[in-house]
Amino acid sequence: MFISLTKQQFVQILIIVGFLYIVLVSVEIPFVFLTGFSSLSQESLTRLPGLSREVNAQEKDSPIRPLNWVSKSSPPPVQFLHHRRQLKYQGGFISNLSFDAKTFDPTTKDRSLELHKSAKVAWELGRKLWEELESRNFVIDSTENVNNGSERCPHLVSLSASEFLDHGNVMELPCGLTLGSYVTVVGKPRGTHPRTKSKVAFSQFIMELQGLRTVDGEEPPRILHFNPRLKGDWNRKPVIELNTCFRMQWGSALLCEGWKSEAYDETVDGEVKCEKWIRDDNNFSDESKLTWWLQRLVGQKKSLTVNWPFPFAENKLFVLTLSAGMEGYHVNVDGRHITSFPYRTGYTLEDATGLTLNGDIDVHAVFASSLPTSHPSDATQKNLEMSNQWKAPPLPGQPVDLFIGILSAGNHFAERMAIRKSWMQHNLVKSSIVHVRFFVAVHPRKEVNVELKNEAEFFEDIVIVPYMDNYDLVVLKTVAICEYGARTVSAKFIMKCDDDTFVRVDAVMNEAKKGNGDRSFYIGNINYYHKPLRFGKWAVTYEEWPEEKYPPNANGPGYILSSDIALFIVFEFERHNLRVIVQDGRCEHGNVGGEIQQIKTCGLCTHH
Repeated sequence: MFISLTKQQFVQILIIVGFLYIVLVSVEIPFVFLTGFSSLSQESLTRLPGLSREVNAQEKDSPIRPLNWVSKSSPPPVQFLHHRRQLKYQGGFISNLSFDAKTFDPTTKDRSLELHKSAKVAWELGRKLWEELESRNFVIDSTENVNNGSERCPHLVSLSASEFLDHGNVMELPCGLTLGSYVTVVGKPRGTHPRTKSKVAFSQFIMELQGLRTVDGEEPPRILHFNPRLKGDWNRKPVIELNTCFRMQWGSALLCEGWKSEAYDETVDGEVKCEKWIRDDNNFSDESKLTWWLQRLVGQKKSLTVNWPFPFAENKLFVLTLSAGMEGYHVNVDGRHITSFPYRTGYTLEDATGLTLNGDIDVHAVFASSLPTSHPSDATQKNLEMSNQWKAPPLPGQPVDLFIGILSAGNHFAERMAIRKSWMQHNLVKSSIVHVRFFVAVHPRKEVNVELKNEAEFFEDIVIVPYMDNYDLVVLKTVAICEYGARTVSAKFIMKCDDDTFVRVDAVMNEAKKGNGDRSFYIGNINYYHKPLRFGKWAVTYEEWPEEKYPPNANGPGYILSSDIALFIVFEFERHNLRVIVQDGRCEHGNVGGEIQQIKTCGLCTHH
C-alpha cells in the first residue's frame, strides 16, 4: 500500500511539473515576440543616429565576416546627425556623395592595395575632367571633329588575305550596314585538330558582326554570331549556331543541325531559318541514289528535291554571302541559301561597324558592298529628343514614397531616352510620388561628356558621380543612389536598377508597401550561399573578396532597400569603413548584402 501510494504521488508531481512548464512556455513566447523583436526594430528606426553609437555598433562578431575593420572611435559626419528630412540638395546635378583623400587611401585598407590605387586614379581623373568642363576650359580637338564629320562612307570595302591579317582579322565598316548591304567571304576551313588536353577532332570558325563603336569600355557587342562547327560538337554532327550578345548577355541560340525548319515556324523575309542538309554522307548510299532516279523517271514526284551535304568541308574553298534583309540576316554558301536569322532588339544595321573572322579558317578575301554612303547621325542627335514633355518633374518639396536610381553609362543616350518615353511617364512618377534619376560617371571621351552635360541640364534627371567611369567601380554609383534617395529626396524606399530594365512602377510600389513601415527590409531575388568565381572572365580575387561565400544578396534587374539601410551604407562610406567600396562590379550586389549583415549585428531587425 505504501509503494503504490508513492508511485501515485510521483505521477501527480510529474503532471504538475509538466503543466507548469507548458504555462511558462506559453507566457514566455509572446513576451519574446512582442517585447524583444518589436522593441529592437522600432527603437532602431526611431533613432537612426544611434547606429553610430558604440552601444549598437560592432559589439558582436558577424557570422559572415569579421568587423574589426570598423573604427569605433572615429566621429560620425555632421550631416548624418541631422534628421534626414532636414538635408538639402547642394545644387546642380553633381552627386552630394562626399569624396576626400581618405576615401581611397590604400594605407588604411587591408588586402586591396591595387584596387584602391585604381579607384583613387579614377576619382582624380574624373573630378579634374568634370571641373574643366564646368569651368568651360574644356577643349575638344577640332581636327578630331573634322575627321569625324567628314569620315568617308565608301560604297564598297574589300580586303585581301594579307590585308585582313594586318587588320587583326577585322574588317571595319565605317558607317555600318543598311538594307540590301551584303558581305562576301572567300575562305577555306582548316583540317581537324585535337583540342587542348583531348584527342577529340575539332574544327570550327566564327564570323561575327560587331558594334565596334557602340559602348566604350566594354567588349564589342555581337550583333550577329555565326559559328559553323564542322567537327567537335557534342552530338558529333556538323551544326551551325547563330546568336547575339547584348551587354555581355547571350541570347537564345538558333541551332541548324541538318533538319529543315518546320512549315509552321516563322520565316525571315520568306526564307526558312534552317535549310536541310545530309547529316551523314554514308546515308546517301547507291541504293538511295537509285531510288531517287527511279522516282524521278517514272514521275512519281512532281517536284525535284535535292539533298545537299553540309555547306562547309575541310580544306575546301567556299564563298559565303551575308546579306541584310527587311526582317533579318540571310546566309548563302556557294549560291545556296543555308540559314536566316531575324533581327533582335537592341541594335540597328548602322551599329554593325565591324566584321571579324576567327578560328580554323584561312581567309582568302573579304569584301562588303551596297554600304550606306552617308554617315549616320551622331548618337546624341539620333537618340535624344529635346522636348519639354520628356523633362523630369522638379525636386519635390516633401519626402517621396519611392526613389528609383538607375545605373547608366555616359554614352547610353538611347537607353535613357527609351526610359523617359516609357515607364517614366507613369502617373506615380509624373505626380512626384515616385522620383527617378539616372546616375552616370564621367566618360573617358570628351565629346560624350559635353553632350552628357547638355542632356543633364535639359532633362534635369541625371546625377553625375564625379569619377572616371569604370565597370570595376560601379558600386560607387550604388552608394550615390543610397545617398540621394535617403538625403536629397527623403524617400521611404530606395530602388536600384539598370538602364536596360523596364520597371513596373505600380507593382514595385505595392511590393515595397508590403514591408511593414516599422522595420528594415531588403527586397529582391536573394541569393543564398553564392560563391565567388575564382577563375575565368568573371573571376573575383581573394583580395577583392576573401571569404568563400557572399552574404545573402539580391541579383537580377534590381532591388529595394528601406531608407535606414541606405543611410547606414552612406554613413559607413563617409566614415571610410565600407569595406569593399572599390569592389568589382561583379561583387556589387554582394557589397550591399554585406552591409545588410553588418546592420543585423548593429541592432536593426532586417528582413530579406
